Amino acid sequence: MTAEATKCPTCKREVLTRAENPCFPFCSDRCKAIDLGKWLGGEYRIAAKSEDEDDDGEPKPPGATASGGEPAPPTTDA
Repeated sequence: MTAEATKCPTCKREVLTRAENPCFPFCSDRCKAIDLGKWLGGEYRIAAKSEDEDDDGEPKPPGATASGGEPAPPTTDA
């Protein structure tokens, strides 16, 4: 069984190993700079879960709290 060659995430060319390539996992400084520009330009984003989602990304049932416990009873001003 042979290992699949690592591909540059920017241009998809084969990349030399980390020991042979100071730009790893990119093939060149140019591809490394292009990737950094995409991060800085907001093209890549890490999605954050909304307050309406549980840990699995599923919608929370109505009345559920952020801690996942039972909803607090309503308070009344007496």
